[in-house]
Amino acid sequence: MSDPIQKCASNWFTPLRFGILLALLVFAAFPQVLLGLQTFIVRDYGFFSYPVAFFQQQCFQRHELPFWDPYTNCGAPFLAQWNTMPLYPPALIYLALPLTWSLSFFCLLHLWFAGFGMFQLARRWTGNDSAAAFAGVAFSFNGLTLNLLMWPSHIATFSWMPWVVLAVELAWREGGRRIFLAALVGAMQMLAGGPETIFLTWLLLLALWLQQFVKGESPRGAMFCRFPSVVLLVIALTVVQLLPFLDLAAHSERHGNYADFRWSMPAWGWANFLVPMVFGDVLNMGVFFQYDQLWTSSYYLGVGALLLALLALRASRQGRVHLLGVVAVLALIFALGEHTSIYPALHRLIPLLDLITYPVKFVLLVAFLTPLLAAFGLAMLLEQPALIRRIVPLAAVLLLLIGGILFWAWRFPFPGDDVQATLINGLSRGGFLLLTGALLFVLSRPRATALRLAAPILLIAAAWLDVLTHEPTQNPSVPPDVYMLNLARTRLAMNPQPELGGSRLMLAPMAAHQFVHSAISSPQNNFLIGRLAYGADCNLLDSVPKVDGFLSLMPRECDDFQSLLYDATNADFPRLDDFMGVSQMTAPDQIYHWQSRSNFLPLVTAGQEPIFLDDSNTLRALVQPGFEGSKIVFLPPEERDLVSVTNSTVARVLDSHFDLQNVDADIQAAEPSIAVVAQTYYHDWRAYVDGHPVPLLRANHAFQVVQVPGGKHHILLLYQDSAFHRGALVSSAAWLVCLLALLIPLRRRR
Repeated sequence: MSDPIQKCASNWFTPLRFGILLALLVFAAFPQVLLGLQTFIVRDYGFFSYPVAFFQQQCFQRHELPFWDPYTNCGAPFLAQWNTMPLYPPALIYLALPLTWSLSFFCLLHLWFAGFGMFQLARRWTGNDSAAAFAGVAFSFNGLTLNLLMWPSHIATFSWMPWVVLAVELAWREGGRRIFLAALVGAMQMLAGGPETIFLTWLLLLALWLQQFVKGESPRGAMFCRFPSVVLLVIALTVVQLLPFLDLAAHSERHGNYADFRWSMPAWGWANFLVPMVFGDVLNMGVFFQYDQLWTSSYYLGVGALLLALLALRASRQGRVHLLGVVAVLALIFALGEHTSIYPALHRLIPLLDLITYPVKFVLLVAFLTPLLAAFGLAMLLEQPALIRRIVPLAAVLLLLIGGILFWAWRFPFPGDDVQATLINGLSRGGFLLLTGALLFVLSRPRATALRLAAPILLIAAAWLDVLTHEPTQNPSVPPDVYMLNLARTRLAMNPQPELGGSRLMLAPMAAHQFVHSAISSPQNNFLIGRLAYGADCNLLDSVPKVDGFLSLMPRECDDFQSLLYDATNADFPRLDDFMGVSQMTAPDQIYHWQSRSNFLPLVTAGQEPIFLDDSNTLRALVQPGFEGSKIVFLPPEERDLVSVTNSTVARVLDSHFDLQNVDADIQAAEPSIAVVAQTYYHDWRAYVDGHPVPLLRANHAFQVVQVPGGKHHILLLYQDSAFHRGALVSSAAWLVCLLALLIPLRRRR
């Protein structure tokens, strides 16, 4: 770039200046949230993310790690879920500070961190500060990234993606201490707990490494050793989280021939990259969704970023740019899921894909690569102003596509389409496209006018406004008092009140279906109704145990049992409800109208007759009118040799106590007897009778049972995650090695 004034303008975006600018843009987009006047609420943020963070904060204040959640699904593994972020160090932000503000701040801080990381990566790859700044803003402010704000785990994992790519590439190129630094960066992303984003990050890194290895851009021998070294170190640093997760995954509903192609990108979904509000509707809580796509409210990337990315693919001769383009195209094809034969075939070849739900998540790669490609395009244009001639036909093609989409939507609308809103939306995107083209034209001019000096900032402002206005707000916020502690418990005043170890509440199948498939337009009222219905994980906010819940993974038998209860909306199994200790159940007419039940059993019972049945026959027997949980218990045939009791006995429970990760009970029995605990069975639970270990067996398909001798005895059940403890030893050693490798050379230099 020969013009010193233009060079000065292009290099104005130093890291400090860009960081401040990006922080101002985040604040301008969410001022009331950052000031603590309002908080996020929509969809999973209110019904999953906030309650889960609240439960984790409660454990933190008790100085306990949250291994087990006794309030959800009759009990469920918590730390092993991974996306609950129990071991992610920055989670201390919301664990230690008032949650109504700190959790939203945590998400927005990672939104800023994502853009700043993209700036650093694009700056290194393009060598142009203005191009890097545009990429940083485009990465933070696009429809998909903004959608991720409702999942702290997803936005955190995604924010680390550019940092991991940058650090790992430097590691295999330069080696030395950069290997340990890259391992620490990779470990931070890994602990943030978004498996799909982590998988896509390392898949992209593998493609970049292979390209550079083949081309010999660095010594091949060093590259061959350094990249695997980083991978092994990342695994060692995070095995404390990976082992419990993999253990749960192996015992979960996702093990073996599991495939979930729901919410693939629709066949017409490509049109939403240009006209965000085409073929969809404002379904609930004021948020827009495509038809047949409910995982993300948007994946609109900005028309300016798309234009510059296409310029890079058309004009660049760099192999890196071509590779990024190929990966982006493949990701788009995979995102279509079942709408093509490619991804299902790939799914059959790679069993690991069982852990990835919703193929549309491959759009995460597109949202990452498009800003990078746009940075290459803008950097090329600033270096070679003559490339503006190639912008014109590209912009013309995009305008024609927008026009064609609008004609399509007008001529062949879907039922429920708002054609007028679509028209306004498409014309607005066309306006931003023309504005972007005009600013790029100004940037290519030889005269250093004031407008040209301001053009880089104006280009960023246009991209930011384009995304903020591309559809109704994706992240509505409300006053934070909706998360008031014990709000539902106080208003409902249940009698009897379900308590941990006492009884549970249960959404009837019809009410659960109504909760999932209906919503009202007011985000605040919608959430308050959901709280009063104890929908999803709202029960955690009141410390009220219930039969169902919303977690990513469940033990396989627990999932079978939940399917038995809820697959049919008219299912009614009162004897089974009694066994689970259900003292409150929703009425058929309203999801927040609760009715008390009087025949529920204690959560610990004793004296049942054991009956040995395989799993399928057990599930059938549980829903028969003759099932009485106080008199009989079903056990798997493989446990017959571990049980000496053959009939019902005289036994009673003198006392029982449930805590977060243990159960105590005193049993008085005339002879050897069965004691049944109506808590989810999972192999990490250990049983002790009078301090001596005894087998913990599986009762009624998904619950727990212990055999006790005659007389008075004390039963203790403890949750002991052996995978966590093994992993903790390895990870502790790995963190120590990495920190020493980074700090010792620094101390020597000093």
